[in-house]
Amino acid sequence: MIIRILGEGQYKLDESLLDRVNKIDNQIVNHVSAGNKAEFARDLVNLISTIKELAEPLDPAEILPSDIIIPPSDLSFEEARQVFCDDGLIKG
Repeated sequence: MIIRILGEGQYKLDESLLDRVNKIDNQIVNHVSAGNKAEFARDLVNLISTIKELAEPLDPAEILPSDIIIPPSDLSFEEARQVFCDDGLIKG
């Protein structure tokens, strides 16, 4: 699975690790729904760092279609309301 972190590049994540990333995505959806700005910001940084930790960075010269696009860590809470809704970025 190819994940793009906006402004940082693409990463290849083994599908077996997707549940770990999805749990954080679901937490962010809950924070946004509840209006918890600090928790949202903390877990967005956690989501990005977890992807970087678990996934293999791709060569910047090689651009592949992304399965998931993660917003940058400076995403505003207002923008997050549009991004982190329903199932979040990761369906399921």
